[in-house]
Order: sequence, then C-alpha cells, then structure tokens
Amino acid sequence: MGGMTDAVPIACTLDGAGFEARMAWIIDLNTRALGAVRRGDLHLELDYAPSALADVQRLAAQERQCCSFLTFDVTEQSDAVTLAITAPEDAREVAELLFASFQERDAQSAACGCTGGCGA
Repeated sequence: MGGMTDAVPIACTLDGAGFEARMAWIIDLNTRALGAVRRGDLHLELDYAPSALADVQRLAAQERQCCSFLTFDVTEQSDAVTLAITAPEDAREVAELLFASFQERDAQSAACGCTGGCGA
C-alpha cells in the first residue's frame, strides 16, 4: 500500500495569470462548441461539437499537465466529442468548484475553479 508520498496533490500548478488565460480559453471553447453536460458524483462529461475535436484534445492535454490529480478522457463519436473528467475521492470537497470551471460560458460568473478551490 502506498504512503502519503505517492498521493498526487489536489492542486492546480498554474499561476494566477496562467489560470485566467486558461479560463478565458475554456470559456471561448464552451461558448463556441459545448452542447450537453452530464454530472455524476465525481465524474463530469462534456459533449462538444465534432468540429471542436482538436481543441478538446488540446484542453485535455493541457489540463493533464496542470491538474494531474484529475483524469481526462476524450472520445469521438460521429455527432459529438466527449470530454470525461473524473476527480479522485480526495477531491470530493472541491469537486463542485473544479467541475464548474470546466462548464463556464460566461467570464463574469467564472468560478475560481481549481486555483481558488484547491488553495493553490
């Protein structure tokens, strides 16, 4: 069984400016291409227009770097590109904030998400 040193910290590694730029990019993507949103406990699924495949893949790759405690999976169907995000049990207390940031479509109401919610 692994010790505490094996645990991935529940924290985003982006600084404030990097987080703001990322949120602006996510909001733009969501405004352009986000369709359905499904939430289940520690799991979030976002369906994007098929034309957004490259952007969704980029989002997943970037988020894997800064929020490695989350799992990001991209699947492509003929009518949608789905980004599935799964949080670990250790992130349960901040899951609502984390998932809210990935669903934002309005810069004025954007939650502080990972950077604020995780205390990074």
